[in-house]
Formats: sequence, C-alpha cells, structure tokens
Amino acid sequence: MTTPAASESDGVRGILAPVRFGPALQVVLIVLIAVSAVRYVLRHVIGEAERGPSGAIVLTGAVLLAVVALLQRFVPRRGAWPAAWTLVVCVLWAVLTLIAPSFAWCAVPLAFAVLQILPFWPATAVVTGMTAVVIVAELRIAAQFDPTIVAGPIGIAFATIVAYRALDREATARQQLLDELTSTQADLSAAQHRAGALTERARLSREIHDSVGQDLSSINLLLQAAEQGWERRPDAARDQVRAAADTARSALDEVRRVVRDLAPTELDGTAGSLRVAVERVVTDAAQQGLAVEFRSHGEAGDVPLPVASAIIRTVRGALANVAEHAKATRTVVSLTAQPDELRLDIRDDGVGFDARPAALRARAQQRRSAGRGRGIQGIEERIAALGGTLTIESAPGEGTTLSAVFPVHEGER
Repeated sequence: MTTPAASESDGVRGILAPVRFGPALQVVLIVLIAVSAVRYVLRHVIGEAERGPSGAIVLTGAVLLAVVALLQRFVPRRGAWPAAWTLVVCVLWAVLTLIAPSFAWCAVPLAFAVLQILPFWPATAVVTGMTAVVIVAELRIAAQFDPTIVAGPIGIAFATIVAYRALDREATARQQLLDELTSTQADLSAAQHRAGALTERARLSREIHDSVGQDLSSINLLLQAAEQGWERRPDAARDQVRAAADTARSALDEVRRVVRDLAPTELDGTAGSLRVAVERVVTDAAQQGLAVEFRSHGEAGDVPLPVASAIIRTVRGALANVAEHAKATRTVVSLTAQPDELRLDIRDDGVGFDARPAALRARAQQRRSAGRGRGIQGIEERIAALGGTLTIESAPGEGTTLSAVFPVHEGER
C-alpha cells in the first residue's frame, strides 16, 4: 500500500493512486476509442454519410484522443503535469462525444484515470462534468426524452465516487493502524531490551555482592584482626593474613569469572547478541548520514569476546572509511553465521580504489607518513590475530567489497 508520503513525493494524489491498474485502464480506453470509431464509420460514414458531421473530423479526433491517452505513461508525475494531461484528454473526449455520442463509453476508463490522478473534490467535479457530457450527447440523438438517460449516468457516477471514497478512507485508516502497530512494536522491543539490560545488571549486582563483596568483607575483617593481634599473638596473626590471601585469590578468581561472562564494551546492553550490536553500529552510522543497511543470516550463538569485539571494530572502521572516502549512495553490511565461522561482508557502490597488494601497501605508507591510523592494514592485522582472513575486492569506479571470516572457537588460530 502506498503511504501518503510516497504518494506526495510521486506527485500522485488521487484516491485511486495506490491501485496499480494504469496499464489495464489504458488498454481499455484505447480499445473503446477504436471500437467507437469503427461504430461511427459503419453507421455514419459508410451507411448514412449525409446524416453526420464529416467523418474525417471524427476520425482525426479519435486518433488524437488515442495518442494523448498513450502519452500518459510519459507525463511527469510531479507538479501540474498530471492535471494538465487530465484536462487535455477530458476536453478532447468531451468534444468528440458531443459530435459522435458513440464515444460516450470511453468515459468509464477516463473516470478511473481521473480518480487516480486528481484529489477527491477536483476529481468529483471532473467526473460530474463528464456525466453531464454523456447525458447531453445521448439526449441529442434520442427520439424522445428518456429519464433513464439522465438517471443512469448520474447514478453510476455517484455510486462509483462514493464507493471509492469509502475505499480510500478505509485504506487510510488501515495504513494509520499499521503505522501505529509498527511504532508500538518498536516501543515494545525497546522496552524489552531495557528490561533485559536491567535484569542482567541486577544479576551482576547480586553475583558481585554475594561473592566478591563478601570476600572483600572477610579480607577486611581478617586483616584488622591480624593487625590487632600481631604483637600479642603473631602465629595467629600470620594465619589470619594467610587466610586473607587465600580469600583474595578466591575473590580474584570470582572477578575473572564475572568479567569473562560479561560482554565486551562494544556489546554493552545487548545481552550478548552480536547481531544486535552490529545493527546498533549500523544504525549509528545511518544516523550520521551514511546510506547503510544491515542484513543478518543465521544465529551467531555464543561468540568469543575477542571475536565479537573484532567484528564490531571492523564494522566501525569500515563504515568510517566508506563515509570518509567512498562517496557511496548505498552500503550493505551482512553478518552470516555458520557452524564453525562468522562471515562479515561490507559492500558499497562508491568510487572504489586500487585493491592490488602493492597499491594497498602504498596507501598504508601514505597514511603512516601523514600520521593517520592504520586503516585497512589495521583491520587486517586485527582479523589475522584471531585466525581470520580478510578479502578486499575493489577497483576505481566499481565500489568496494570487504569480506572477513572469523573462527568461532576462542582457541582456534
């Protein structure tokens, strides 16, 4: 469904604008023009030429109307161009119908085209005028006054406009509900994320208080007792100091366990989810003006902290290079999880560069001479330190693809 914003940007404002049946309408209109022209020729040119206006005028008008109808797909959708096309085609049709009422049937596809292009009230006025033209044309050739000639077109036009107005309102209401649902889902996801972060903090607080905190309190009490009895009971004081040392080692082991279970700084608040962390980095880059999107394939599961940290830093560094040098209009970050490795792909459609090894070495030397960071070389060294591999594909004017593969086992090199 086309949103109001999208419709406005396209320059299409009709109540049937979201309905994509323009080509079908165009085919129906052209067929009706051709059939109406054939009918006119058979009745007024071949059979009874003396009764009607010049056949050449009618046929020329039919051809001109068909040409204008076919030009619709080439009319710009912005500004006043759609309304101008509507005015021209309706005036041509009206003149042709008043001369040859056979063309009255063309009003049906034309009315739908008007409802696609114009806002509701202008479209209603145009359809009303078309209805009046049909009535006048039919009454002109009727042998006597027929009320159905008046009531029929009015009833059809009224029912069509009312029905599609109701559809338009229903579509607008449904779009609003979808927008509200999307917003609510985003708020719920954020609330769940915050709740998960608070739960994790509460768990860590309990663990530190019940383990490290208690050990530190015991160490403090033991050392105080040893200080007070150092002169009077040196043996007991030494035992207390040894007990304090043992407790300190136990506390240190507990601290190491807690730190080992924590996510790295780059993953803070994501409850260990590497996908969420990478998505956050991509979102931050997008908020700074970079046209970038994130795609995830597979579940990464438990990722060793050094690997997770390296992936986050690689994404940040690569996106920083894209923003600074690539002049890209589109960048895609993909994270693919496989049983024994993680694959990170970063592609952009920017200006590219010479990715041959000699050229990369020259670029690295220039960066060092200018006092800049290590750039791609630093990314490659970080990945290689974890047993991973980095592949770069690029050429001037052809964009850049950076592919990094990381082993998921912490001890693997």
